[in-house]
Amino acid sequence: MQLRTRLAHTLVAALIAFTALVTVGLTAPADAAFTIAIRPVFATLGVDVDVKLGGMHLHFAWSAIPTDVPSTK
Repeated sequence: MQLRTRLAHTLVAALIAFTALVTVGLTAPADAAFTIAIRPVFATLGVDVDVKLGGMHLHFAWSAIPTDVPSTK
């Protein structure tokens, strides 16, 4: 098997696994061991993403409008 074919198969398998993991995380109930919550924030044109995996909790926030105003001093 050529290296290019093996890499293509690995990439497709990783893409399928990632899609399945995100789908399970998005549709899981809030008290499950693995959840993904995506909430839009309309005031700052942003998004909040919370990922919970067991006892670990990850939070990511992105905003199109910066919340910290740079000082002109």
